[in-house]
Amino acid sequence: MKKIVLVLMILVSGIISAQTAKEIIDQNIEKSGGLTNWKLLNSIILQGKLTLGINDSYPIKIYQQRPNLTKTVITINKKETAIEGYDGKKGYAMNYATNKLQEYPNYNAESFDTDFIDWENKGFEAKYLGKEKVGEIYCHKVELTKNVNKTIYYFDTKNYMLLKEVKSDETLSYSDYRKVGSLLMPYKIEASSQKKDSDYVMILNTIETNKALPANTFKF
Repeated sequence: MKKIVLVLMILVSGIISAQTAKEIIDQNIEKSGGLTNWKLLNSIILQGKLTLGINDSYPIKIYQQRPNLTKTVITINKKETAIEGYDGKKGYAMNYATNKLQEYPNYNAESFDTDFIDWENKGFEAKYLGKEKVGEIYCHKVELTKNVNKTIYYFDTKNYMLLKEVKSDETLSYSDYRKVGSLLMPYKIEASSQKKDSDYVMILNTIETNKALPANTFKF
C-alpha cells in the first residue's frame, strides 16, 4: 500500500510541476504580446552596439526571418562585415584565424521562435524548479528538456518577463524590455560562458518587425 501511495505522489507531483511550468510559460507569452502576435512575427531587424571584452565595441545589425534564416553584420572601420548566418541551405561563420567567412556543413540553424513557444508540440518536457533570485528579482525557474538538451529559464515573478536563460555552454540575460508594435522585447542582451571566450553585451537602439526583406538578404 505504501508503494502505491508513493507512486501516486510521484505521479501527482509530476503533473502539478508540468501544469505550473505550463502556466508560467503561458503567462510569459501572453504578457509579452500573446501567442497570435508572436506567430504573426515573420521577420525582425535588430540594430545596436555589440561590446566584446572591455573596449571593443561595434555597430551590429541582425536580420532574421522565418523559419530559420539569419544574418549578423558588424561594422568595422565604417565597413559592414557579415560574421555569421544561414541562408536556408548553408550556414556560414567567420573564421577569425583566416579572417574570412567559412561554410560549415554541420551548421546548427536555430528556429525563429524560442523553444518555449509551442514547446509541447516540439517535444519538450517542462518542469517547475521553484523560485530563485536573479540579482534582486525573484524569478520562477522552468526547465525545458528534450533528449539530452536542457535549458533553464528564469521568469520575473511579478510580470513574467524572461530575465535569464541558462544553457549547457552559455548564459543569456535579458533586460530593458520595451514595446515593439504589439510585442515586448528586450533591448539589452548579455551573454557569458565558462571559458569567457564568447562573452558580449548587446544594447539595441532599434527593432523593426515584419519588414519585407530582399531575397538576397541572407546570401553571402
